[in-house]
Amino acid sequence: MATFEIKMPKLGESITEGTIMTWSVKVGDVINEDDILFEVSTAKVSAEIPSPVAGKILQILFNEGDTVAVGTVVAIVQLEVDSEEETPEVAESTTSKEEAPAQSAAPVKNVKSEEARWYSPIVLQIAQEAQLSKEELDSIPGTGYEGRLSKKDIKTYVELKKKGTQPVATATVAPQKAVSAESTLVPQPKSATVSQPVAAASKPASTPTAPVIPVSDGDEVVEMDFVRRIIADHMVMSKQVSPHVTTVVEVDVTKLVRWRERNKESFQRREGISLTYMPAIVEAVTKSLAEYPYVNASVDGYRMILKKSINIGVAVSLNDGNLIVPVIHNADKLSLSGLAGSIDTLAVKARANKLSPDDIQGGTFTITNFGTFKNIIGTPIINQPQVAILGVGYIEKKPAVVETPEGDTIAIRHKMYLSLSYDHRIVNGAMGGAFLRRIADYLENWNG
Repeated sequence: MATFEIKMPKLGESITEGTIMTWSVKVGDVINEDDILFEVSTAKVSAEIPSPVAGKILQILFNEGDTVAVGTVVAIVQLEVDSEEETPEVAESTTSKEEAPAQSAAPVKNVKSEEARWYSPIVLQIAQEAQLSKEELDSIPGTGYEGRLSKKDIKTYVELKKKGTQPVATATVAPQKAVSAESTLVPQPKSATVSQPVAAASKPASTPTAPVIPVSDGDEVVEMDFVRRIIADHMVMSKQVSPHVTTVVEVDVTKLVRWRERNKESFQRREGISLTYMPAIVEAVTKSLAEYPYVNASVDGYRMILKKSINIGVAVSLNDGNLIVPVIHNADKLSLSGLAGSIDTLAVKARANKLSPDDIQGGTFTITNFGTFKNIIGTPIINQPQVAILGVGYIEKKPAVVETPEGDTIAIRHKMYLSLSYDHRIVNGAMGGAFLRRIADYLENWNG
């Protein structure tokens, strides 16, 4: 009887233990791959843990409320794999290595190391049938829990490969806690039947070689922490995937500033939180996205996926200097007070390291506010797989020419810059400029 050990997962680089909050299964239950087994809470995050295998729950070794060290076995699953579908790894006790069929590529084995990537038996079976090497398997992006490669991921990869397209595979990294992004397989055609300019444009760019950096006496070498490594990989991938264009508009937000001055004290008393400019900016963005659906989208090869929901990610600066992007789901359905409450709650949870996986997933558009640091203009990098990101600059007083019934006059106005970086594959300059101008119009004519 083949069994599989379910271990307490590692939900962060510095996390050494987790507390089992609730079990979703009991002994004797038959489960499928990715069924939720239990909910775990750590000092940084709470998460529902899915099963990496299908089978029957044979044993549950810890109770709800128990705190368990990372890597400790918490449950045992009896694998239910048909004999004809067993991989050499699953049937290792009955099949010797000499009896295993020869493969043209290096055989793929299940990873046992706690730090290495783990593969389910069905994923290993598909990989061996497709004669994928270990290196190629490791390079396939995963959309499952902690970046795990799911059955759907590897099937999509193999199908694209068989059709003559070249799936873009990236090096495996740890789970994306610092960014709200989903790995995608973007097919790049080997050849094109369209006109020559398009064929030339679709040719994959050669991979750049990183320069060798000399280290001199006195230089300090600091290893990137877990979160910074994820951000670095994600930003490089975004620049490689999306042709970035940034456009900027100056916005007169005098009406917004005066509205906030009139209402901030009563809002504080009524809602119990400070009234910032961000709820108004998010509301202006959601209204504009409803009018320009191609900005609330993703690109998958030559397909444009227009998102039904408007889920706004708002970048939050953490105490350790890193960033995280919690997501306001269905932001277009919230009132201004609802947006303010959501933004405040997510920011507090982020800085207390209490965001759940759901809090940082599913974003369709991102806002980053570098005005917090009195920066006026920036060119933010798109948060994949989204197609645009809005940068919000510092609000400052400026002399400006104002038209009045008596003629033009110079007055002190509150001005800010908004910068929109967008993916030129789906958003052209006209659309990007019009969308950004629409946000500005909402803010310039703000009446609460």
